Amino acid sequence: MLGLLLFYIPFILLIFYGQKIQLWMSLSDVSRSLNKLKLMKEKSRKEAIEFISSFGKSQENISEKIDQFLEYFTLLPVDLDPAGIVKKIEHIMNIRDDRVRAEIKRLVSSATDTQASNIENLLEVATALNYIYKVVRHYYLLGKKTMSYIWVVQLQMVLPQVLEEAQALMGAIDAFKQSQPIGDGIGAMVVGKMMVEKEKKVIAKDTVMSESEYKGRALYLIKAEGPGGNVGQPGNALTRLVEEMGVKIDSIIMIDAALKLEGEKTGEIAEGVGAIIGGIGVDRFKIEEVASKHGIPLYAIAIKQSIIEAISVMKKEIAETIDKVIGIINRIIEEKTKEGDKIAIIGVGNTIGISQ
Repeated sequence: MLGLLLFYIPFILLIFYGQKIQLWMSLSDVSRSLNKLKLMKEKSRKEAIEFISSFGKSQENISEKIDQFLEYFTLLPVDLDPAGIVKKIEHIMNIRDDRVRAEIKRLVSSATDTQASNIENLLEVATALNYIYKVVRHYYLLGKKTMSYIWVVQLQMVLPQVLEEAQALMGAIDAFKQSQPIGDGIGAMVVGKMMVEKEKKVIAKDTVMSESEYKGRALYLIKAEGPGGNVGQPGNALTRLVEEMGVKIDSIIMIDAALKLEGEKTGEIAEGVGAIIGGIGVDRFKIEEVASKHGIPLYAIAIKQSIIEAISVMKKEIAETIDKVIGIINRIIEEKTKEGDKIAIIGVGNTIGISQ
């Protein structure tokens, strides 16, 4: 009888308390992940403070400023009426960028433009990790407060991806501190190599252009200005080239990093059509607008990599694709254009550690 009772007790407990047991286990798992995010958040803050203090500032003086910066936010404009929304977004983002850079210059007046860009990138990493931690903590505490198993298990399901993204941000810290190229900069690096020993001129904010030639075609090479951590304004650069400078572009070729799917190899190259560029969408809109208005074909080249590889120090497999991509660019030019054509080649990506 006792043995039979002991046999049924676990089943009875599972029937009446099974979901609560699962809830406690899920909360424990989420709590461990939350502690990892907290450590990442605190480390990124510490790294930012130490890096800025290396310019001669005391940590006590900058800690409060850094904490204020970590809570800095940007409100996007209302989109109930989508007409003109891109121009509004661009205006808000320009205000944000100008204010951030002004704050950094005020904080570290001795920093060069390149160093200021690197500090900006480092602070963005710390801000992102701080925000991720606070959001996860919010849903964890809310789930714990309501004791809702569905709420907690949904959070538990997305946490592996959240932790992967947080780990990727942590991997970017050393790259930004040491001004080393990251995987996302491969597009800019390709065009930067094509710019070597050619005259460069600023065509838009944080964006440079060089003119070149290939088999009777005029090439207009565009990328963000390095070696600071900039992404530039390729949309404005192309708009100015076509609309203001009056250059009749016959084809546009864009090169950028792209997230690979699980099972794909790092450094795989894919070709396509369209404007291959990430971000909030302003530059993509402007490039598509110019291309559609003037009937310009858009060709895209993607170098595949994971999210961690995209914002960590550039791996050998990614760097080794440069010559292959240039070969693909030359093939596209030969196959899709004719002598006398004018071609805009845009290298997209963060130019940290990448000159021109």
